[in-house]
Amino acid sequence: MKKLFALILLTAPFFGFSQSIIPQPASMTPTEGHFILKNGTGVAYNSKTLLPMYSYLQSSLSKGTGKKVTNKKGNAHITLRLVKGDPAAGSYSLTVNPRGIDIAASGKEGVFNGIQSLLQLAEQSDTIPSITINDAPRYQWRGFMLDESRHFFGKAKVKMLLDWMARYKLNHFHWHLTDSHGWRLQIKKYPKLASIGGKGNFTDSTAEAKYYTQADIKEIVAYAKARFITVVPEIDMPGHATAANRAYPQFSGGSDGASYANFTFDPSQEKTYAYLGNILRETNSLFPAKMIHLGGDEVFLGIQAWWKKPLVLSLMKKKGYKNPTELEHYFFRRMGDTVFKLGNKVLCWDEAVEADLPPSKTIVFWWRQNKPKSLQMALDKKYQVVLCPRMPMYLDFVQDSTHISGRRWDDSEVEGYHLLSKYNRVENVYNFPDAFMNEEQLKSTAILGVQANIWTETVGSHKRLDYMLFPRMAALAEAGWTIKANKNTDAFAKKMLGELKRYDKAGIYYYDAFNPTAHPEPVDFAPKEKVKD
Repeated sequence: MKKLFALILLTAPFFGFSQSIIPQPASMTPTEGHFILKNGTGVAYNSKTLLPMYSYLQSSLSKGTGKKVTNKKGNAHITLRLVKGDPAAGSYSLTVNPRGIDIAASGKEGVFNGIQSLLQLAEQSDTIPSITINDAPRYQWRGFMLDESRHFFGKAKVKMLLDWMARYKLNHFHWHLTDSHGWRLQIKKYPKLASIGGKGNFTDSTAEAKYYTQADIKEIVAYAKARFITVVPEIDMPGHATAANRAYPQFSGGSDGASYANFTFDPSQEKTYAYLGNILRETNSLFPAKMIHLGGDEVFLGIQAWWKKPLVLSLMKKKGYKNPTELEHYFFRRMGDTVFKLGNKVLCWDEAVEADLPPSKTIVFWWRQNKPKSLQMALDKKYQVVLCPRMPMYLDFVQDSTHISGRRWDDSEVEGYHLLSKYNRVENVYNFPDAFMNEEQLKSTAILGVQANIWTETVGSHKRLDYMLFPRMAALAEAGWTIKANKNTDAFAKKMLGELKRYDKAGIYYYDAFNPTAHPEPVDFAPKEKVKD
């Protein structure tokens, strides 16, 4: 796409650019005339429940365009309407003509999505061409995951990302709050999780403790809710538990060498399940999503330590388990039951498919693109699946051959799954999942949606975080919202010309595919080794 972007940049003055929206709507029909947005333009709404939408529109227009709208009666040129009907969740219609602008939807989320499209039109010109838009998302789940265990970014940065997610109609924020390098969530029953487990990060084990208080969590969850974004917490188990075990070593599953010391929770003691159950109950009280992600990945990195624990061996013998992996699945089913009893669904990485949790209560996140059989197993077992394979949906992977930091993949193809390139380029994210998945999988009603993840081993600054996320977050938006028939790589590249200007205005340090030398790669840490697993 770098060459394509360069070509478009050279020929841009000759294109008659029309109004553009990211993500591309389902249908856009231009009509004659235009509407001029002025100071004092009135906004009306047909339900008091839309008052927050009016307030959001008012503040966003003022910030984005400098125009101030009011809700004075008799001066309404913009209308927000809830209408009868049962269209797809989040769908809306947006009509612009010389008389005014109308946004209609059967639900508040749809009205909000229509507002996002209007804001993008208004940013481009006060004179908004007449148009009729009928729009609905391709997927229910349009997610973004941020890892704050390896490096902590803080409340202001999370809110900034939520604002951009809202702009792009992304609706699930998966928050990876616990892992080996830091525990970032205050649990009042176990305060040392934050005060001790929150110390350090991926590159500095002595860094002061950083974590979110429960008040912080409630504030961010409310901020996201106002933008129709569901916040999903991840409490990783039974592996990736080193930070928690640093705080409460009595629950550690032991060590087998220094590389993954105290990597797991102890599956053999009843007190471990009570401890984790208490954590999950507090977590549940903070997040109304009715979903908790339990991780369940890469347990093999520390599971060999279980052979050294007599209580573990005794439990394995009692249960008739031949190896620790069977005990791992037992552990995961027990913790899953705790989550179910709280009225939540369990979310998990694709390794946990083998634990056989009930499909009606479980959502699987397929991340191992080199193991397409794990996806097929999840589909065969009737699980709902969110597609987030490392290639191309891990945004900590490098974007270009010239980049020196971040992760990369060597293989060009895995059986049943095409990588297109060993870099997670903007266009690869944009063309996901259609250019990567087979037709049978794409047609499956079990595919709930798509998600991009960023792990932060090589991302320790806000500058590098922005560089890795933008403009790939815009590409993610179209991957999740826009059907294949409405995708066009050339058209998307043209839209990005205007979007990069908005990044500039917002102070975002982004990867510029039109001119890569304009924003040199910020390297926070030495490059990681190439991924082989």
